Amino acid sequence: MRIGVIGTGRIGTIHANTLSRHRDVGSLILTDTDPVRAQELALRLGETAAPGVDEIFRWGVDAVVITTATAAHADLIGRAARSGLPVFCEKPIALDLPGSLLAIAEVETAGTILQMGFQRRFDAGYTGAREAVRSGRLGRLHTVRAMTSDQAPPPVAYLPLSGGLYRDTLIHDFDVLRWVTGHEVTEVYAAGSDAGPAMFREAGDVDTAAVVLTLDDGTLATATATRLNGAGYDVRMELAGELDQVVVGLDDRTPIASTEPTGPPAASKPWTTFLERFGPAYEAELNAFVEVVRGERANPCDGREALQALRIAEACELSRREHRPVRLAEIPGGAEPVLR
Repeated sequence: MRIGVIGTGRIGTIHANTLSRHRDVGSLILTDTDPVRAQELALRLGETAAPGVDEIFRWGVDAVVITTATAAHADLIGRAARSGLPVFCEKPIALDLPGSLLAIAEVETAGTILQMGFQRRFDAGYTGAREAVRSGRLGRLHTVRAMTSDQAPPPVAYLPLSGGLYRDTLIHDFDVLRWVTGHEVTEVYAAGSDAGPAMFREAGDVDTAAVVLTLDDGTLATATATRLNGAGYDVRMELAGELDQVVVGLDDRTPIASTEPTGPPAASKPWTTFLERFGPAYEAELNAFVEVVRGERANPCDGREALQALRIAEACELSRREHRPVRLAEIPGGAEPVLR
């Protein structure tokens, strides 16, 4: 199998390393808007660098992995679909709903594959939480608390391109909330704060956000995020039911200190980045993509699935701007979600 990797930044480099080692992948073609970066990675991996995206499609590949800036995702998804190629794409499909719906329509018209990169679905902790909920171990689920806290802000230049904290960061919490619980979000109420560094205000973004979400079975959930958690990279999900409760992301590297006299000690080596925390999950999702391309398993996260998380993020942005609860029915594109 020959795979084209478009984008060789941080996540593209990780994906290229994973694919280069995969027993069912014979070779890679790498390209990037920075040709030198693509060439250097290709030399390290013993793979081929292409001068541009056109060559990826002209030279012939069996599948495409898209890890470019988000603004390029939808166009590249459409181009791959028209070429009859299966695609793995980092989230989101696009920064807006019209672009996302257009890309999904191209994939569905072509009858090709689009697997979206929500790596938390492949994390052992979230998988365990899903099993606890689905098995009935927790009893009736009544409360979910999700959080994502970055240790340090992203580069200033990234913020205007990110889509904002809800679409860029909390979208992962929204997706995994649906996946773990098996239920849809029906309403959100969101708030955000830009009281931190001025670069967030200048980008029209917030550095900290909180959301209350109501699920279709009455379960209440909260989701919080911040770009400014100096203690480390902290991602957790707590699920409480009438019989039991469980937590994802609580281990000897969780960057939190107890104030209780007999509480656990602070982590000696706390998580610092999402790439470190979710390394095994990133590898697992690429392995799954190869299996999907080979026809050995069903697509674990298609475009319609990813669209639902974006709709929740869009509802949060609307709620924050207008200071009101927003029903998901107000956000276009909600037909026929399929929870897996």
